[in-house]
Amino acid sequence: MGRTVSLHPWVIIPTYNEASNIVDLVGCVRDAVPLATVLVVDDNSPDGTADLVEKLGVTDELVRVLRRPTKEGLGAAYRAGFDAALGAGATAVVEIDADFSHDPKVIPELLDALDGGAGLAIGSRYVAGGSSEGLTTVRLLISRLGNLYAAVMLGLKVRDATAGFRAYDTEALRMIDLETVRADGYGFQVEMAHLVAKLGFPIREIPITFHDRRTGTSKMSAHIVVEAMLLCTVWGIARRVSWLQHGAREDRVIDGLERLVRRRS
Repeated sequence: MGRTVSLHPWVIIPTYNEASNIVDLVGCVRDAVPLATVLVVDDNSPDGTADLVEKLGVTDELVRVLRRPTKEGLGAAYRAGFDAALGAGATAVVEIDADFSHDPKVIPELLDALDGGAGLAIGSRYVAGGSSEGLTTVRLLISRLGNLYAAVMLGLKVRDATAGFRAYDTEALRMIDLETVRADGYGFQVEMAHLVAKLGFPIREIPITFHDRRTGTSKMSAHIVVEAMLLCTVWGIARRVSWLQHGAREDRVIDGLERLVRRRS
């Protein structure tokens, strides 16, 4: 008989200035998965997001906050959250955005997919039954093209590799050296899916309806899009050019390209 991956789930919520959403979201997550520990990873939000979560934790021991001193980006926040969950013995780790673009009621479906043998379950906008509501044509086009590019370059059999609503079996996470995961934003999600696939774990996509954020400001930026495209390009070339696969050549190429992009931005 296999493991019950959903036995001790952790739900990681990265935040920066999400005071208008976070209390309601934590409540919805706790209702959807009462056994889950909810960890809010806050990047020193000046609007008091972390203080609100800390107050919730006074009466609910399954609500925690990890305060980080500076704003370092999505990838760094998730790596910190993963480390905390793995150290506490979590059997599954769920990612969800703080802005209600993802419906917490779908979390049990993601966990069921892990119990069914997936190493990664993705809440997908681009499989049958999935959709995006309220997004502009430009944002939707960027997302669609970005996912297509990642799939082609990396050989990923995933329709929504950039999705930030997902659940990992911690057996898969433990096999990934999180310190070497370098991407942020969309690139982080693509890189993690790529690494899980390379390890041979099945990836399942669960259809979701993606909603534009209720309140607050989007963290989307041109830098995040450029970073994701750059990384996918180098990783994709490395799949086909053996020279890049030796030593630290791939990382050196990426470092050089990132310096070039920063100088021109």
